Amino acid sequence: MADEEKNETTESEEPQAEEPVAEEAPAEEPAAEEAPAEEAPAEEPAAQEAPAEEAKPEPTDPREIRKRARRQHGEARPQRSAEERAGERAQTRSAKSARRSAWRTKARERARQRRAETPPPPATEPEARPHGRQKVRQGVVVSDKPDKTIIVRIDVTRRHPRYEKIVRSSTTLHAHDERNEANAGDTVRLVESRPLSRTKRWRLVEVLERAR
Repeated sequence: MADEEKNETTESEEPQAEEPVAEEAPAEEPAAEEAPAEEAPAEEPAAQEAPAEEAKPEPTDPREIRKRARRQHGEARPQRSAEERAGERAQTRSAKSARRSAWRTKARERARQRRAETPPPPATEPEARPHGRQKVRQGVVVSDKPDKTIIVRIDVTRRHPRYEKIVRSSTTLHAHDERNEANAGDTVRLVESRPLSRTKRWRLVEVLERAR
């Protein structure tokens, strides 16, 4: 009886020990599957940080800017020596100068044809230009000692454009008096004339007021 009970206990224990083993196996598989899911978010920030590291400041050198533009358009050229660049530059300049000279010659020919086609304008006599308006001044005679000459003081009173102050100034003119009519202190009117002497450019018109 005791042997049968031991066998039963052993038989009853064996299936109980096997069942957890069978249940644990599938439990490990989700763990293995969950591991990459947890690591995936850790890789995303790394992918996002990569462009920040690759970003470089924009170059300020014109040559670097041109190189970058050529790379973007797929026109990257191999490095050339200074002699090759100078030769290419001279070639482009000579081609441009040839085009400019050809254009100039064509322009000269077109202008020559236009001049030949257009008839010359009819000859006309030059119009007589009217003389300008003569200046007129009014002042007081300061001196009449020279013969046929008077010295006249012209007083000018004006308001300053910025400070609004009354500014007074005076100038002296030498005028021609053919009959010696004016005396010192008279108020006279002068008119502009041709140069009559080294200092005389004015002529007496009339005496407006006699001195008292």
